[in-house]
Amino acid sequence: MTPIVLLLILVAALLLFLVLFIAGTYNKLVTLRNRFKNAWAQIDVQLKRRYDLIPNLVETAKGYLKHERGTLEAVIAARNAAASASTRVAADPTNPEAMKQLIAAEGTLAGTLGRLFALAEAYPDLKANTTMLQLMEELTSTENKVAFARQAYNDAVMAYNTQREVFPSNIVAGLFNFGPAELFVVQKPEEREAPKVQF
Repeated sequence: MTPIVLLLILVAALLLFLVLFIAGTYNKLVTLRNRFKNAWAQIDVQLKRRYDLIPNLVETAKGYLKHERGTLEAVIAARNAAASASTRVAADPTNPEAMKQLIAAEGTLAGTLGRLFALAEAYPDLKANTTMLQLMEELTSTENKVAFARQAYNDAVMAYNTQREVFPSNIVAGLFNFGPAELFVVQKPEEREAPKVQF
């Protein structure tokens, strides 16, 4: 073989390697992005369940907490804001600004639910209501599922962000606009604890 043929074979092999590397890295980034989107979908299911439970909880409490209307309205308003923010994230889980808005809305919701639970503690008739007890039990179970789903989501986001940041994957990520994903973190220390719903 002549040196020109060897050089052409070497260049062709190098180009083939480069194409395979780019394709492999691109496919891995797409796979990891789809994993964190799926992980978000799991959180979304649990959040929707929680958002569905809250109006029932408030309706049950209304009869007992007539003079606490401000708290009940705050819970519903916070629930609606969180549901709206969740819908924006569900439309595009790669949007970090939408995730930040959801985190803030979830913080507000956790605070208002905490106030509702504190009020419920002060009313013995409400504490004895079987519907209220059942709803509180379902909400506690849902909160646990949300926590597990958040953990899975954050693990998937970490894997994706790590892959897009390490060399040489970061070059491919930059070429194809793979942006960073936002972790679902709790901003306030008091939000880190599940609401206490014991009667």
